[in-house]
Amino acid sequence: MNGLSGGSFVPRATQTMGRAEALRLLASVPFGRVIFTRDALPAVRPVNHLVDEGEIIIVRTRLTSRLTSTVRADSNVVVAYEADDIDPIEQLGWSVVVTGIARPVSDPQRVARYERLLRPWVDGPMDTIVAIEPTLVTGVRLVAEKAG
Repeated sequence: MNGLSGGSFVPRATQTMGRAEALRLLASVPFGRVIFTRDALPAVRPVNHLVDEGEIIIVRTRLTSRLTSTVRADSNVVVAYEADDIDPIEQLGWSVVVTGIARPVSDPQRVARYERLLRPWVDGPMDTIVAIEPTLVTGVRLVAEKAG
């Protein structure tokens, strides 16, 4: 049983990872959570993504979404993007957080390319592409404690 359901809980050690490894792991999962400011409060939305050129996080969203409205209203909006892969039973895995500037992608060739590569996983038109240019990239692994 895991620690959340009253069973035994085994504390895990954490290991900090470098930028390259964190971005590689982020690219290995299909979705994460984008965190932005909405009416001066934090807002979180699950989205699918791709990591382009090993660095830029690309998400597709609706023109009418709060995220799109926020990004279009301010060309230098700071967002965070988080993804993880943590086993709920073993309590092992990793988490990556990227903080950076989000901008709408308007170049027609880039838009067409991202529309081919990134298929939305929710119903409805996803007519806006947002690129997040990472400034800060942090990652942590949850690993088993070594027997001492």
